[in-house]
Amino acid sequence: MSSQDHPVSSLQDKIRSSLPYTLAVVIIGFISLWVRTLPSDAVFLPGGIVRFMTNDAWYHMRTLYVLLENYPNRMFYNPMTNYPYGSYIHFGPLFDQMIAITSFVLGMGNPSPQLVNTIAAYFPAVLGALTVIPVYYIGKYLGGRKTGLLAAILIALAPGHFLQRSLIGFTDHHVAESLFSTFFMMFFMLALISAKEKKLRFEDVFNKNFRVLKEPLLYSVIAGVMYSAYQLSWPGGSLFLLITLIYAIFQYIIDNFRNESSDYLGFTGIATFLVSVVLIFPFVHPDMGFSLYYYSWFHVVTALGTLAGFAALSFLEREFKRKQIKAYYFPLLILGAGILGLVIIKFASPSLYSLIIHAPTTIFMIQKGGPSTIEEVSSIFYYDKVFTLEKVFGNFTATGFFASLLGMLVLAANLFRKPKPQEVLVLIWSFLIFLAIYGQNRFAYYYSINVSILSAYLGGLLLGAVKWDMLEESLRTNMRSPQDIQGFLKSIRLGHVLAIFIIVVVLILPMYSTAMLYTKSAGSVPNPPWTEATFWLQTNTPDPGMDFNAIYEAPKDGELFDYPDTAYGVMSWWDYGHYIEFFGHRMPNANPFQAGVGGRRVSIEEENQPGAASFFTAQSEEEGNAVLEAIDPRPDKAGARYIMSDARMATDIFGAMPAWTLDTEGYYQTIWTGRGYETIPSTRYFNSMEARLHIFDGDGLKHYRMVHETEPYPIRPDEVWYKQVYNLVFGGNIPVIHTGYVKIFEYVKGANITGTASPNETVKISATILTGQGRTFEYTQSTTADSQGRYEFTVPYSTEGPIEGETQFDTAPVEPYIVSYGNTTKEVRVSEEAVLNGEEIKI
Repeated sequence: MSSQDHPVSSLQDKIRSSLPYTLAVVIIGFISLWVRTLPSDAVFLPGGIVRFMTNDAWYHMRTLYVLLENYPNRMFYNPMTNYPYGSYIHFGPLFDQMIAITSFVLGMGNPSPQLVNTIAAYFPAVLGALTVIPVYYIGKYLGGRKTGLLAAILIALAPGHFLQRSLIGFTDHHVAESLFSTFFMMFFMLALISAKEKKLRFEDVFNKNFRVLKEPLLYSVIAGVMYSAYQLSWPGGSLFLLITLIYAIFQYIIDNFRNESSDYLGFTGIATFLVSVVLIFPFVHPDMGFSLYYYSWFHVVTALGTLAGFAALSFLEREFKRKQIKAYYFPLLILGAGILGLVIIKFASPSLYSLIIHAPTTIFMIQKGGPSTIEEVSSIFYYDKVFTLEKVFGNFTATGFFASLLGMLVLAANLFRKPKPQEVLVLIWSFLIFLAIYGQNRFAYYYSINVSILSAYLGGLLLGAVKWDMLEESLRTNMRSPQDIQGFLKSIRLGHVLAIFIIVVVLILPMYSTAMLYTKSAGSVPNPPWTEATFWLQTNTPDPGMDFNAIYEAPKDGELFDYPDTAYGVMSWWDYGHYIEFFGHRMPNANPFQAGVGGRRVSIEEENQPGAASFFTAQSEEEGNAVLEAIDPRPDKAGARYIMSDARMATDIFGAMPAWTLDTEGYYQTIWTGRGYETIPSTRYFNSMEARLHIFDGDGLKHYRMVHETEPYPIRPDEVWYKQVYNLVFGGNIPVIHTGYVKIFEYVKGANITGTASPNETVKISATILTGQGRTFEYTQSTTADSQGRYEFTVPYSTEGPIEGETQFDTAPVEPYIVSYGNTTKEVRVSEEAVLNGEEIKI
């Protein structure tokens, strides 16, 4: 055999030895996909209906349909939400583009809506299944192939946010964040390992030594591409810039103390982030200035800053070695340089300085006020300000979570030996994501990656302790034919069996059983009442005069979008804004990006800004009207024409509304009952606009009329209990029944009914209202005639039915209004025109 045959033989052996592991990863990937498609019955409904699992998924479908209709142009500014201001789209473009391109390919250039919906539903499951690939390789290069396989198994079965956000129908960009950030860490790790093994020096760059440069450069370029893909999936992707830069600082310090060259590290960092700058730059919107949430100069500057950081650290490290400066000065110099850099930025660009200073606290610190009520941004360790591990165990299992902590401790202990770059990288990465879940539990879908890798790392150490490698060697050498099975079985030791038993029982089975609970509890949104209510809104309210799938130019800075005179807003709590827009084709005032919420952010001393929070907590109709009128700065336009409320807004999520105003006292009170102390709603709650509308059906309000309600829908706590409390504690007399789950009200001028009675006499007006569900309730007002005997009522309901071009309401009085005083009763009919135009009706 010639010497030239050896490389071929070596390559064949390498392929042969890798083939079983490759097949294993493929099988694990398909298992992961199977797990993620288990809830398909909740997504694909009879009649070809596709329902998604999160409200943000509907917004992705909204931007996706606009992209498909206007391809390749995408929507960056959307005037159809956060009325009357509109919202810039902070979603990254890549997720929608991947679905759009796949749709065009599979639909041969003309995909049907059904095909687009199906592809979009499967997309998160596919991306979640692909995540086993980078997790395997990170585990492999951290602790060997056995560690890689175990890591792949664990991430395939990982429960919690990672599984939830990669289930079929959870069409949101979160799973793309996890996939691309993990691929970034994988290729960055491979670049570091390759560059260090080849003893890469900057002289190799200057001398164009491609034999040394080729492989590290390839890995670095791909790492830059993957970081860019991550950044273009989520604008907040600068989080991994911070992780990489902090890792680099530690690695430079370690290398300097060990008197080792860090050129491999500098080359990898510079090449990686040079690629990312080039790829991200075309997506920057200069008019966004420095913004963390939109693609702005911040993302280019921070990538350039990270690149410059690697270059500066490499220069300092080489100078330290050249001048033989003592190593302990190195971290002090880095600290001083960092402080000096921040001082320079503060004077050069205060806005950029503020963003750099506050961005980490936004991620790593517990939110307060209104943001603390957002489920995904609350701390994973606290519920209602009480420390708990319930959410931690639900996301990672108890054994997985504590294994991740132990794994970090083992990697930290390795720092005192001769740590490999990949060990330091995984340690810093895991620790910072651990801090991130302390601030916001949404980052649990990131930390699941770390839990899988760290748990597998411990599992690999256990297998190493029982000499698992000898068993693998026996498998490779003895299993040449079926007759060799007996010889292989003889090489299995008790320690091997016990190690596998421990790994399966302690790590794998808890992951699997918890994951199955998530797949069984998955469900699509919105619920049927919201679907019905928003479709009713689309077909029974006036067209706002907007092209739903058009791409609109953003208004100039400081100006309002030029809406047509027919445009109007729909007020509801921010959770439901996407449903109102997507299904109703109407413009919500508030949306799930927390735009249009209003209220306060820092202190109770602030002015309570107009928005959903200040409207629904308003303590009188006049205060609520003032909020609606103030939302739109134009004096002749109200901020909303319709108000949508559901039973949850009136019950279990009402507490979030005052939280956004920072004025939370007095909505509930504690009373003694025969069963002990019980917290019940108070007078302040029942005076709120939310209670007046939903609990009392708008009874007595002058400018709000119910125009539609859906069927009741089960919820806990339910409105019946609130009505019982009102009747028993506050002397009320309202029917204790379930009413429509979603109620739609219209804000109108109201007809002015005037007449005369005896001076100072009490006058009442009433009407029996029949809803589209066949339910009736009483609408009443009372007033006192003045000293001349004059009285006036402003009433919101028309007795004559809807008119063309206006609201086609199905809830109205069954007969004329009855005005009564003394022994006198009078019937009054009110036209729709009188209600809409505020006309006077004299009795």
